[in-house]
Amino acid sequence: GVVIAGGIVFPVVILTILLGYGLTVMRAGGAEGDGEGASIAVVGEQWWWRVIYTDAEGRTFESANEIRIPTGRPVKLALTTADVIHSLWVPKLAGKLDMIPGRTNTLTLEAEEPGVSRGQCAEYCGGAHAFMAFHVVAMEPEDYDAWLDREAAVASRPGSTLEERGQLVFLSSGCGACHQVRGTDANGVIGPDLTHVGGRIALAAGTLPNSREAIADWIVANQHIKPQNKMPPYAIFSDAELDALSSYLASLE
Repeated sequence: GVVIAGGIVFPVVILTILLGYGLTVMRAGGAEGDGEGASIAVVGEQWWWRVIYTDAEGRTFESANEIRIPTGRPVKLALTTADVIHSLWVPKLAGKLDMIPGRTNTLTLEAEEPGVSRGQCAEYCGGAHAFMAFHVVAMEPEDYDAWLDREAAVASRPGSTLEERGQLVFLSSGCGACHQVRGTDANGVIGPDLTHVGGRIALAAGTLPNSREAIADWIVANQHIKPQNKMPPYAIFSDAELDALSSYLASLE
């Protein structure tokens, strides 16, 4: 009796409790989706996060390394990977959930108050894994809806002569082969969508705080800042070209 109780009953009880706790933490057991705002898909890529929104009007648009959600209601994330296994983890909001090739997993996040939570890839995925972070930004519903409208729009036009020169540098230097800026001829899909890059909290999957100076540093020294990332460093620009290019990108809010 003691052997049966200790070797079978006790482990079954404990494992059942742990399973229930895990499902609760991940909200994986059937929490209802938000039903409003937008559906959100997150694709893990070496070594950044592609975030795809489809809003209530059917508009689909991308961001990167930043997930925005409304407060006060659960939001389901459809998690996939473009290459190897990744794992999305936001310690403040939910347990981690793996992103497995050929499979879509669903993680539900819910934030009661506005704020920013940092997340991280929690499964070693090679190379620059340690620099594969992201932010979850929880917003009041009305602010979130306004943000969705802005995010769905095409990029703002250059607002100064310097920014106009920067856009010309961007479009004439091949940047658009990898990056998209909606509303321009840049339609690359290899790297992050830069349509509203200036409005994000950080650059390069949480590696640098976002600023014009950080954008310039990233362009010319990204392999030093984030070794083994898939963007080559660009030392081809003059100081004036780099200043114009970084000013243009920083203006894309």
